[in-house]
Amino acid sequence: MEILKIAILGGTGKEGKGLGYRWAKAGHHVIIGSRQKEKAEFAVSELKLMKPGLGELMGTDNLTAATEADVIVLTIPYNAHADMCELIKESVQEKLVIDVTVPLVPPKVTKVQMPPAGSATMEARSILGENVRLGAAFQNISYEHLLNDHEIHCDVLVTGDSKATREEIIKLVNDAGLIGWEAGPLENSVVVEGLTSVLIGLNKKYGIQDAGIKITGIN
Repeated sequence: MEILKIAILGGTGKEGKGLGYRWAKAGHHVIIGSRQKEKAEFAVSELKLMKPGLGELMGTDNLTAATEADVIVLTIPYNAHADMCELIKESVQEKLVIDVTVPLVPPKVTKVQMPPAGSATMEARSILGENVRLGAAFQNISYEHLLNDHEIHCDVLVTGDSKATREEIIKLVNDAGLIGWEAGPLENSVVVEGLTSVLIGLNKKYGIQDAGIKITGIN
């Protein structure tokens, strides 16, 4: 396995910490990013206490994390998405960016509400430009799963701007202990992101916290 330096921006949230834990456990070098360096460092200390023996893990501000990493993962609320893309634009050129953002609009988070660009990932494309290897993944995996070591019975749909980008992301999905599937070009991220609102609605209706999806019929 190629060891990568992975920056998780907005990584102090539950989704970001969960992905950071799984990639650090797999041997990647993980940088947790936050608007405040101290908050990122505290999240790292929490992870190390919760899961002793993790690999290389550090915390810093979002821009420094994006500058130092090979792979950048956006795990941020949608209301901060455009500003974050503008902030890191110059630092992520020629790099792989994985957008985990979902355009939820509180309070109606169970209603699919896509932005004018079509999806959060397409919005990222319009800001970051064509020289970024951009894809979307992990929108439909509950954070409830990620910080545990049990087998996760949910799949990850991966969209991206090229076959090579999607293959790179699927390898990282596998490194996180999950199964990733090629879900086509960036434009298809509208479906992947929209599914999150459906899953949130299922969680609320049935009193659960970890509804997900599973692809069947492929041997």
